[in-house]
Amino acid sequence: MLSTIMTALVGALLCFLGYRNMKGDISSLHSYHRSRVKEEDAVPFGRLVGIGTITCGAAVIIFSALMAITLKTEIELFTIIGTVLLILGLAGGMGVAFYAMKKYNGGIF
Repeated sequence: MLSTIMTALVGALLCFLGYRNMKGDISSLHSYHRSRVKEEDAVPFGRLVGIGTITCGAAVIIFSALMAITLKTEIELFTIIGTVLLILGLAGGMGVAFYAMKKYNGGIF
């Protein structure tokens, strides 16, 4: 049960960081990205990266909730659903964040 709580906390941390990014505070991002984004593009860049980060965080929270349900009910279907949602959420969130980096930085590296 402790692992599901820790996983949910990681998801909550990702959501918090994504919320800060959406407000235009991109200080949590790598210095490479901060230095290459124009000042006027910081808010739209942060908004897109924040949406991607929140999507990843929400997927992790949902996964941990479904894992907790699996532990209580011993029905493995919740684990399968949680894993599928986690993979889709992480792929979608990272896709949005990478799109923002490509659009406003010219690349992700």
